[in-house]
Amino acid sequence: MKIATKSNIRVTYLAYSNIENNGGPEKAMAAAFKTAYAAGCAMGFSLVSVALLVITILIVVYFYIKSGLVEDADMGVLMENIAGYGLGGSTVALFGRVGGGIYTKAADVGADLVGKVE
Repeated sequence: MKIATKSNIRVTYLAYSNIENNGGPEKAMAAAFKTAYAAGCAMGFSLVSVALLVITILIVVYFYIKSGLVEDADMGVLMENIAGYGLGGSTVALFGRVGGGIYTKAADVGADLVGKVE
């Protein structure tokens, strides 16, 4: 969330300052788009890397347990844990999408109010 907020501030600043200083909206939009794209790539790669790290740790811990500490460990338990992890990730993504829709609706209402005032 911190990366998203900081990138939104940087994109807004780049778009606004480049229009005033360089005199062209094309340069402003290009710089803002490059910054937004880089921030989106950073967020996407970090999300995927954290998910893969957690699944890797889960598998390594399971095989460590299966190697001799617990005799009745089977692969079914590991598969159930991975399926539960995937279900949890899907649920979080669903709620994130719904939350993003709420924020988008709030931004639309704010823009409508500004348009009516002006």
